[in-house]
Amino acid sequence: MNVEEIYKDAKALLEGHFILSSGNHSNRYLQSAKVLEDPKRAAILADALAMMIKESNLEVDTVCAPALGGILAGYELARSLNVRSIFVERKEGGMELRRGFEVKKGEKILICEDIITTGGSAMEAASIIKKLGAEVVAFASLANRGFCKREGTDITPKSECKLPMDTPLFALDDFTFEMYTPEECPLCKKGSIAVKPGSRNN
Repeated sequence: MNVEEIYKDAKALLEGHFILSSGNHSNRYLQSAKVLEDPKRAAILADALAMMIKESNLEVDTVCAPALGGILAGYELARSLNVRSIFVERKEGGMELRRGFEVKKGEKILICEDIITTGGSAMEAASIIKKLGAEVVAFASLANRGFCKREGTDITPKSECKLPMDTPLFALDDFTFEMYTPEECPLCKKGSIAVKPGSRNN
């Protein structure tokens, strides 16, 4: 499966000058919502990701996604794994498990995002799940930005990666884009104006 081509076909691999959720800048941006708006395409990607997880013999009871970006990916992955789907959402700056969702002590939870960059949102979700007594057994995403090491690759994790080394990360492909602080961004120095195409603070 050529995941990059799937993103390109969906016009979800953008080129330009973008502000990432971290505040850094990049000349490329992954917009997974464009990929997931087609249910057939979403199913193909989720089924491929689920196959990787099944082949690892990992036991999963529930998939939990951080809202908003991870909800569709998490739901599709849960469908393919034939397990329950829940999500945590941000309220007053912090993540919470709401809407009547509950987890049991010892329940094996997989945290799913559409894209893993440093894993910050995934770790926020994991922290909530652990506080409620459940066990986080793995992380998963459609795409990995290359800061964290996914299963089946020899990428060296970067210092920015927030995911724990002892918990597996499953993803379909690595997308390693150049990234700059606003002060060091060569596009800004050329006079280009950065835009923020993501869901936060828009």
